[in-house]
Amino acid sequence: MDNSAEAAPGPADAAPALPTPRQATLAIAGVMAGMLLSALDQTVVSVALPSIVGELGGLERLPWVVTVYLVTSMAVTPLWGKVSDLYGRRTVVQCAIGVFVVGSVLCGAAQSIWQLIVFRGIQGLGAGGLFVLALAVVADVVPPERRGRYQGLFGAVFGLSSVVGPLVGGFFTDGPGWRWIFLINVPVGVLALVATAVGLRIRSPQRRHTIDFAGAALVAGAVVCALLYLNWAGDEYGWAAPGSLLLAAGAVVLGALFVWVETRAAEPVIPMGLFRNPVFGVGALFGLLAGAAMFAGIVFLPLYFQAVMGMSSTRSGLAMLPAMFGLTLTSIASGQLISKNGRYKVFPVSGSALLVVTMLLLSRLTADTPYWQIGLYAFLFGAGVGLVMQPVITAVQNSVRPEDIGAATSAANFFQRMGSAVGVAVLGTVLASRAADRLADVGPDAARAAGQGVTALHRLPEPVRGQTLDGYAHAMGDMFLVCTLLVGVALVVSLFLKETPRRTDPAADQPAKEASAPG
Repeated sequence: MDNSAEAAPGPADAAPALPTPRQATLAIAGVMAGMLLSALDQTVVSVALPSIVGELGGLERLPWVVTVYLVTSMAVTPLWGKVSDLYGRRTVVQCAIGVFVVGSVLCGAAQSIWQLIVFRGIQGLGAGGLFVLALAVVADVVPPERRGRYQGLFGAVFGLSSVVGPLVGGFFTDGPGWRWIFLINVPVGVLALVATAVGLRIRSPQRRHTIDFAGAALVAGAVVCALLYLNWAGDEYGWAAPGSLLLAAGAVVLGALFVWVETRAAEPVIPMGLFRNPVFGVGALFGLLAGAAMFAGIVFLPLYFQAVMGMSSTRSGLAMLPAMFGLTLTSIASGQLISKNGRYKVFPVSGSALLVVTMLLLSRLTADTPYWQIGLYAFLFGAGVGLVMQPVITAVQNSVRPEDIGAATSAANFFQRMGSAVGVAVLGTVLASRAADRLADVGPDAARAAGQGVTALHRLPEPVRGQTLDGYAHAMGDMFLVCTLLVGVALVVSLFLKETPRRTDPAADQPAKEASAPG
């Protein structure tokens, strides 16, 4: 692929030309399409799992169809951002899209559960770059004073895609079949490749290229060990079992080695110097906590609709429309306001406060709670998420040197994804534990039905059915109460977020490219 527009040497290197408005629009449309696919595939598979196991078998391995995508996409997130700083945004964006599309084709053609797990891992490798690179592209092609508007829009698209995933999955599963959940990515991915090839005309930084493969491998290993511990220890082996403790120790040791290697690497995956920036440090911790809250609602509210209210997968996706509306409204509005006045701290503070109230309300759910009330809670949840996620990315980008925008964006997004993965694992364990305790009080029939799937709960005779559904609803309330504590800590952390002056002169970004050349 011709990359001359990125790497053409000459006098122009001293003052890199910004893309034309048409090129910028095409570039943003292309990376937004890729980001949409990445977000959809985080949740789109969940409702198709029964159909997948019916065709491919492997019931005991089925959770890995979801987990492996989340693990691989998160582990490589910092690497994509750093590589794009070294080799140029366009080439790396197109590589990420290409890997994702190839993985999607392979998933659609899988003939066994093991093949699907491996191919989902490949798909996740590409997905890990799609979102973070989209945000970095905005920082490249949009002047600083307008970035908040676009990043608010990107946040809305990402959040909406995650929320609407189960609805899309249900549509394809009930229609042409579960394989089209993956195959539909191909034409969209091709369009994204064309749009970025035409619109993303940014030269690569002129510098010697060194890739921190050791750091990438260590952070991937630490993440995998941590998630395996959280996924397996609570459900299968016990928190203090030798194998579980070995995974926990592996996560700690590999994490410590990663920090040690990064302090000595020439081009670290996550520059440790970023943590000396107070905005980045606070933003990373806040993203870790807020990411857990975001996926708590996205994953567990549809489960409540199916398990307690007896909705189908498609109807449970439709029931999330209030959350989609709330997220769209506040994400776009916050982006517009940040672009207008340059102030962002108010949004993570107010958003996390709103999420604290919302999680407290959700913790009071019962089997008899009417949908209009839950729909209101879902709207408040979406509104809170829309306020907290993207403004923090904007704050991080505004606080670092232009040449570090790619690495800082990917690192901040890495912590958000880490929070989502860890949050789902921890909260899922809490839900399983509390549900087992509460259903054990109802009787053996309730516990046996829960082990057969959520639809089996509604086939129980009365009064066991009502007691079982009420016990499951209270277990979900216990889980949301734990989530309230996480969001409460996030609220406290947000108070320490420093508001830095916004760069308003587009020329301020030019030293980013110039500083890339060795002195």
